[in-house]
Amino acid sequence: MSTKAKKKQPRSRAATPKSAASRAPKGRAAVAAKAKPRTGTKRAAVAGSQAPTKAASKAASKVVARATAKPTRRSSPTAKAASPAAARGVRPAVRTGAVKKTAAAARRRAKPVAIPTPRPEDWASIRIAVTTIGDLLLTAADRYPDSDALVFVDQKLTYRELARRAILRARGLQALGVKPRDHVGLLLPTCVEFVEYFFAIALCGAVAVPINARYRAHELAYVLENGDLSTVITTGDVPEQVDFVARLNAALPGLAAAKDAFLLELDGFPKLRNLVLLGKKRVPGFLTEAEFHRLSGTVPEMNVHEARLRTRVRDVGLMLYTSGTTANPKGCLLTHEAMVRNSIALGRHRYQLTHADRFWSPLPMFHIAAILPLIAIFDVGGAYLTMGHFDAGEALTMLEEEAATATYPCFVTIMADLIYHEKFKGTDLTRVRLMNSNFAVQPPGIKDAMLAAMPNTIQVGTFGMTETAGTVSTSMLTDSLESRTGRLGKPLPGLEVRIVDPETGLDVGVDERGEILVRGYSTLEGYYKDPEKTALALDSGGWYHTGDVGSRDAAGTMMFHGRTKDMLKVGGENVAAAEIEACLQRHPAVKLAQVVGVPDPRYAEVPAAFVEFKPDQSATEAELIAHCRGEIAGFKVPRHVRFVTEWPMSTSKIQKFRLREQLLEALGIRS
Repeated sequence: MSTKAKKKQPRSRAATPKSAASRAPKGRAAVAAKAKPRTGTKRAAVAGSQAPTKAASKAASKVVARATAKPTRRSSPTAKAASPAAARGVRPAVRTGAVKKTAAAARRRAKPVAIPTPRPEDWASIRIAVTTIGDLLLTAADRYPDSDALVFVDQKLTYRELARRAILRARGLQALGVKPRDHVGLLLPTCVEFVEYFFAIALCGAVAVPINARYRAHELAYVLENGDLSTVITTGDVPEQVDFVARLNAALPGLAAAKDAFLLELDGFPKLRNLVLLGKKRVPGFLTEAEFHRLSGTVPEMNVHEARLRTRVRDVGLMLYTSGTTANPKGCLLTHEAMVRNSIALGRHRYQLTHADRFWSPLPMFHIAAILPLIAIFDVGGAYLTMGHFDAGEALTMLEEEAATATYPCFVTIMADLIYHEKFKGTDLTRVRLMNSNFAVQPPGIKDAMLAAMPNTIQVGTFGMTETAGTVSTSMLTDSLESRTGRLGKPLPGLEVRIVDPETGLDVGVDERGEILVRGYSTLEGYYKDPEKTALALDSGGWYHTGDVGSRDAAGTMMFHGRTKDMLKVGGENVAAAEIEACLQRHPAVKLAQVVGVPDPRYAEVPAAFVEFKPDQSATEAELIAHCRGEIAGFKVPRHVRFVTEWPMSTSKIQKFRLREQLLEALGIRS
């Protein structure tokens, strides 16, 4: 890095001039070995810092001497800690007391920030750039070692810190036997550790499998078995009354009695070798975090780089479970190219993000709409701002105090909570130059309030899904306000979209509705262990059939009109009607259940159930809802239950649309 470049980074946390990711092998090993995970014990940190050779140990001493010779105000985790957070290797975010008040006063006195004028998107100047997920992080650490990478409400990590912690965790995974193409589950809330392990898995050449933190035992058991997970990372620190340990014990019979937590042998889960429990708890069947970090010291860092350099961009790097029209979710296989290239197309090219940007996303990390902006901002070395759980008041404070420049709230539930919060009118949002607001599919009141509060912000609309690695189309920054707030943009560079008649397969005309088909580098490789559903979704020409109804206007701008598949979209989450029906039909009194979606002012759509009882059997609405709450995630639980003795039928099928019409009429809701 040049001297000039250094002078532009006054917020440097350490005196070391080079990033961990850019050093020669010995230097990198030394820095990675000194990382102290946030929740690790002193004993674990010491064990994790053991170098595998005398040469590496000598190099480590030199690097640490340089790093600690002139500690700055924001020293690295290798320096002497001045607080518990610093002792854990995480820089706390200063957000309280006199410092907070002084910073807020300074912002009020500051001149308004000028929002850059967007450039027209020039495809002739775009060059294809793609790497693996792991190398994307290391490249950012090479270029911007002391810049903020992750910003949470109470803690921050630089790219240097995140890279070395990811490498250390990758060493621990390899010590547990994780090999390239193994499937590693992440059952965690949104937290620093989630991001560290996400990149650690990629550095190992393995496949990250984020698991919905709201899944109940029945759903977890399915994912653990169907996904062939070999290792699962979870936590014993219970967030928001979610007890992952209890749910995993319910999902894995015999776990508590397991004799060897390092090598599990559980009936029905032949691939599952171990479960790592972050935090300080010790629970039968789980490896402790301290044990994990002791193991990391037994694996040379070069082993991680050996696996990393063998990883291909077309290897699968991520498997996300997404609900379809079947009772169980499907494992969607996405390559490194799909995730990285799509994120670059969205961030660097369409959104024109730069190193100076601070990208806020409140979505949970197990969601594609969190992983996509994370990779997009890491590509340009900017900061990713997020929170452990979404709280509107805390979010507004974060947006102002952390000077967010781009935001990704996406869904109506988040947008509504923001604008109706008492802090909204008093929050300075003038630094936000870009917001993915999707006003075209939001209630009008959301649009009006946001435009009034953020008149200079460029609002964009987006269409996408898990199977396309996130975004398919989004507004160009130079589009008119009417287009950006009334439609969902144009396809990203390199993606093709068709709107076809679902019966004939022929393209429909301008503004005519049909099924949306997508083809390009970002589409899924298939559904894991499900060739039949893969064949239905991907045709011989490489087109992915989304099952969504859409249209395009004369300018090629897209609009979403609903779904052809029998599924719901509850607060942005895909929910299969068949999954809820199967749950209801497990109740001893239920003969048959059918589920439809009905409009909801908060979640856009919620499930409603129709139930036929077995002869001489009955149950109340409350009993059936309680039954569902015990088996499936809360957002899937029916909000309404109606009882029937006969069904509206076609020749051979129940006519769900008639059930929905009946319920809408009874509820006084206009279709």
